[in-house]
Amino acid sequence: MGKIYRNILVTGGAGFIGSNFVLMLANEYPQINVINLDALTYAGNLDNISMLLDKKNHHFIHGNICNRELVKEILQNYEIDGIINFAAESHVDRSIKNPGIFIETNVMGTSILLDEAEKTGITRFLQVSTDEVYGSLGKTGKFTEDLPLEPNSPYSASKASADLICRAFYKTYALDIITTRCSNNYGPYQFPEKMLPLMINNALNDKALPVYGDGLHIRDWLYVYDHCTAIWAAFCRGKTGEIYNIGGCNEKTNLEVIIALLECLDKPQSLISFVKDRPGHDRRYAIDATKTMHDLDWSPSVIFQEGLEKTIDWYLTHPDWISKIISGEYKTYYKEMYNV
Repeated sequence: MGKIYRNILVTGGAGFIGSNFVLMLANEYPQINVINLDALTYAGNLDNISMLLDKKNHHFIHGNICNRELVKEILQNYEIDGIINFAAESHVDRSIKNPGIFIETNVMGTSILLDEAEKTGITRFLQVSTDEVYGSLGKTGKFTEDLPLEPNSPYSASKASADLICRAFYKTYALDIITTRCSNNYGPYQFPEKMLPLMINNALNDKALPVYGDGLHIRDWLYVYDHCTAIWAAFCRGKTGEIYNIGGCNEKTNLEVIIALLECLDKPQSLISFVKDRPGHDRRYAIDATKTMHDLDWSPSVIFQEGLEKTIDWYLTHPDWISKIISGEYKTYYKEMYNV
């Protein structure tokens, strides 16, 4: 494993990917103290980590990465020796409606974390990014780590900006930084504005499944636990200054995913409802994860059909979790997005 880490700050650890990572780390590495900082915005949920709130090696702090004084206090008081930054506004549709909050959290927040990490002498900083920073692909080719950044949405532009700030802190201050860029995640605890939980919930309630455009946009699907193990491998074994792409080797059109989901639930395809495409909708993403698999000795362990069935089973067995969410502001947002 190399260096021994004792106190790791995980930001955004009550969100979808962050909570899955914190659950993995706290349960599988009890010798590590996990300090979990989350602003608990609409997508952050204490129910995601309720089983950890009494564990001695997990410490939850309600706060924002844009709060410089709080970040400074945490780094000093908990003697943090590593940071993994999941904290971000992450939904493309919301970034189109309100780009400002994405710039504030994803750019300014990351900058504050880096600045305080450099001042405090943090040993390692891992920035969790996205394949969307590369832009869109044609019918062939895959994203490799050396491609130029060509983001096409306010969300991806804010993440690309954060990635470049990380590079600057590595080059200028020799800060020990790793950046990971992942493909589409799916699995437990995902907020139902994202495609899979949205479609699962609608199908279970025999509601229309809104599909953007012709439904032939292609994504590479990565089961969230596989993403978490890759992040941990990069944090522990990655080379300073490097970028690692993380993909699930599961390229599928949105329509293929939705049809597979309907088949699992024994629901008719007549529930599919095509809606107006969103602005700047990237046509195809595909990750080349060769470098990550070779350099970090990692590979995805969950094939798509298995991951889809696991995900559906989780939502079926956690109806209370989703029923708490799909009310109030979510209903207003859903109506605005899909005009229903």
